[in-house]
Amino acid sequence: MTIGLIVTLCLIGAVGALLSGMLGIGGAIVNYPLLLYLPVWFGVGKYTPHQVAGIVALQVLFATLSGVIALRKSKSIHYGLVLYMGISILIGSFLGAYGAKYLPGDWINVIYALLATIAAIMMFIPRRGLDDQLIEEITFNKVIAVVAAIVVGMAAGVVGAGGAFILVPIMLQVLKIPTRVTIASSLAITFISSIGASVGKVMAGHIPFLCALIVVLASIVVAPFGVWLGRQIHAKALRYTLAMLIVVTTVKIWVGIAG
Repeated sequence: MTIGLIVTLCLIGAVGALLSGMLGIGGAIVNYPLLLYLPVWFGVGKYTPHQVAGIVALQVLFATLSGVIALRKSKSIHYGLVLYMGISILIGSFLGAYGAKYLPGDWINVIYALLATIAAIMMFIPRRGLDDQLIEEITFNKVIAVVAAIVVGMAAGVVGAGGAFILVPIMLQVLKIPTRVTIASSLAITFISSIGASVGKVMAGHIPFLCALIVVLASIVVAPFGVWLGRQIHAKALRYTLAMLIVVTTVKIWVGIAG
């Protein structure tokens, strides 16, 4: 492994973890395309979609764990929501991650692009009046929460993601959860999801462990800073940042598929 590849992997892990802590996502929305394209652009390496999904799965696991630890004293995590969606998404993510071994690499890219496109559309649907709601007053449709978590988990597990980049829009737009509660709770749910995805990828034999270790170490260091930074930024700005991030990434993936 060259110094150039090590530096590139550290950069990818740091960027993904920063966004993970700040926006309540696992970082897969950014790390998947970065791992797929950046090493090739820099001429330091190349990974298959299956390998990228494996590295992403472990990165998301440790990035979200680090973020959850940083939020352990936070009063913005809705534990009922985490319980219902966490168990459901754990089952779905394992099935998707292990089942991906039977899919061609190009299909994994297409599934990622479809998920990101749906998430991008949902993030731009206007919503008003919920960001000031107290956590004790929050209610949600448990059936929709469970079904959505299972479906998202299965699809996200294919690409090694925790699913937060589509889970967040669902929590905001469908379940009507306030932004800051969504960000904190989705981080915990994504951590649970990434356990299933990681186990599935390990069993499928899709993880280059040395490369994954470098990305993971960078994630562990940077994720708590992302959590701190997220607390300093207005909720609406966080939502728009995530929306633009999803749009840019989606366009890039679709262009890559078309090319």
